[in-house]
Amino acid sequence: MIEQDLNSLKLENQLCFPIYVLVRDIVNEYRPLLNELDLTYPQYLVLLVLWETDDMTVNQIGEKLFLDSGTLTPLLKRLEQKKIVTRVRSKKDERVVKIKLTKHGKDLQAKACEVPSKLAEKMNVSMEDLMDLRRIITKIKSK
Repeated sequence: MIEQDLNSLKLENQLCFPIYVLVRDIVNEYRPLLNELDLTYPQYLVLLVLWETDDMTVNQIGEKLFLDSGTLTPLLKRLEQKKIVTRVRSKKDERVVKIKLTKHGKDLQAKACEVPSKLAEKMNVSMEDLMDLRRIITKIKSK
């Protein structure tokens, strides 16, 4: 019984470790692709949200990305410095900050369209395989 318990603690038997390594590897594969767009991976995630629905509050973006405003604020300031988004305080409630894409931010979307397929190519897997992996992860995450 103790032998079995000890085996469950081996690194090779952990589900979390290969997932951790895979996430790190995927983010590293994104880096050169996003460098071409002058974006970091977290900035890219913010843009994915805004390309889907422009003109959102910081809190709405945070809900989509599971990030708090303390993490998002410096990211959004940097995107504003790059003239990719604008940040405007609500006239009704100054605590609310709305984020909107600039023309440059909207134009980046066309360039970013190649990122997913280039990533799949670099990882030597099909888009179908990546979608299967995403489906399984989403299934696990929703439990």
